[in-house]
Amino acid sequence: MPKRVTIYTDGACSGNPGPGGWAAILESGRECKEISGGEGSTTNNRMELLAAIEALKALLRPAEVDLYTDSLYLKRGVTEWLPQWKGNGWKRRNGRRLLPVKNEDLWRELDGLVGRHAVAFHWLEGHAGTEENERCDALARAAIPVSRTKGPRG
Repeated sequence: MPKRVTIYTDGACSGNPGPGGWAAILESGRECKEISGGEGSTTNNRMELLAAIEALKALLRPAEVDLYTDSLYLKRGVTEWLPQWKGNGWKRRNGRRLLPVKNEDLWRELDGLVGRHAVAFHWLEGHAGTEENERCDALARAAIPVSRTKGPRG
């Protein structure tokens, strides 16, 4: 029987684009694991995607997953847009034109990971007092790399 896991994710960016961080909390029974990381130059949407990707990569075997995010981009992307993009050869519709999918590399990786697990995506309102969401936000912000530039005296 697959393990049941609850995941909370969040991404943050200082500027958009700019340095960013991502975080996830994975809970199963009494076990709880927090993971986070950051990149020097990125976007908030990439950090939201990376949080989900890294959380699913942290699972050692297939699982039944409830993934909670405050990102409509992530939730709608997986549940609504992804099947259309794949059907259009990884292109998105803009009127009659087909354009490249933004963040295609991450969407492809996420698609593969979702295929390994039984994942239900849930949207929750950010900064609304959900303890795990607030913790993810704090972890993601703490993971944003700090730019250290040398002054004139270097």
